[in-house]
Formats: sequence, structure tokens, C-alpha cells
Amino acid sequence: MADDYLGRKMEEYMARKASGQSNRRPLATLGRLLLKNRSHRGYDTGFVVREDQLRRMIEVNTRIPSARNQQVLRFRPVLADEAHKVLPHIRLGGALPALRLPFPGTEPNAFIIICSTVEENRYVDMDLGISAQSMLLQAAEIGLNGICIGAFDKERIKQEFHLAYEPLLILAPHLLPRKRHALRPKTPRRRVDNQGMIRPSVHSTAFHHRPGRRTPVRGSSE
Repeated sequence: MADDYLGRKMEEYMARKASGQSNRRPLATLGRLLLKNRSHRGYDTGFVVREDQLRRMIEVNTRIPSARNQQVLRFRPVLADEAHKVLPHIRLGGALPALRLPFPGTEPNAFIIICSTVEENRYVDMDLGISAQSMLLQAAEIGLNGICIGAFDKERIKQEFHLAYEPLLILAPHLLPRKRHALRPKTPRRRVDNQGMIRPSVHSTAFHHRPGRRTPVRGSSE
């Protein structure tokens, strides 16, 4: 077929298989997607994210709310042939500089740069959060993982891609490596502070590094 539909479906099947999912795809409930949607900072560089996958993620923005219906966000997909323009200007795991993430050979090769047509404000940030989470949930549904990158050189990214608007956030969707160090499984907890407010808390999982959390354990699984 002209659009290689069967080829894309086979790649998605192989991606699910490589990530440990069963041959029979489970129902993509919100709970399952949230469990899969963790902040990953290391990827399988043998897998190349396709343009149609990035566009499928971006398309969710046509179905989500926008504060005051301003719809000020704009998106610039970046494929493998342009990834070298992004990698020198981003920082992953900035709170853990000793790890120097991502580890060599686990760098992402696809990105989505999110920009705003107006100056950043509380309403733009509302849209940004909703958009980023929705796109990463869509990535999880099609068998990918990802991370939001806020630590990047905005001016250099703007120059590299000749952006007309200010970049606010970068998403890096990709596939996890087959062999990786893992942390203990995620254990949701709820804490109630002295004001009676609930504060959710979780333990870390594979390639999800958080300061002050548990030490990585070899051989454990998600």
C-alpha cells in the first residue's frame, strides 16, 4: 500500500513486544497509560521514531481544552535527521549531574518542540501542561515512552530551527532499551499534610531518576 500501513503496524507490534507487552494488546485504560507514562531518560537508539508517530501525538491537541480558547501553542516535530541540532542544547536529569544523563548510546533521536505565539503566562502554562501530558499519554498508547524537557537553551533551539515563536518545552518520545538498569517498581502512596490536603507520592521505576529516592538495583524489573 502507498502509505505502508502494514509496515507501520508491524513496527508498532515489534515496539510493544520489545517493551515487554503481551502479544495481545491490553485495553488502553487511563490507569494503564498513566503507569506506562513515566519520565524516561534513556532510549533504544536502534529504534527510529517516525514522522507519522510524532504527528499522531501532535494531533491530540485538536481534542483537548485550551484556556480562554486561545489555542496559542505551536509544534515543531524533529526527526532523526535533525536530532543533532537538539542534543547539545538539552539537559536530562539536571538534579543528578553526576549521572551525566543520558548514558552514551541511549540518546533520543526525535523531539517535539512546543512554542507559544504569545508571551508565557498562567493560561499558556495551563495549556502547556495539558498538551504535554496528553501527547505523552498518546505516545504510551502507541507503545512509546518519553519525557518533558524544560532544561534547554531556548535561544540556541530558536536559532537552530529558525523558530518564529518562543520555545517553552521539548518532548522526547522514544522506545526504552531492551536491557537497562531498573529501580524498584512504582508504589503509589498518599500522604495527608497538616492542612488535610492529599499529597501523592511514588517510588521510582526504570530510568525514572528522582533525587532522594531509592538506589538502582540490578536485575529488578518494572
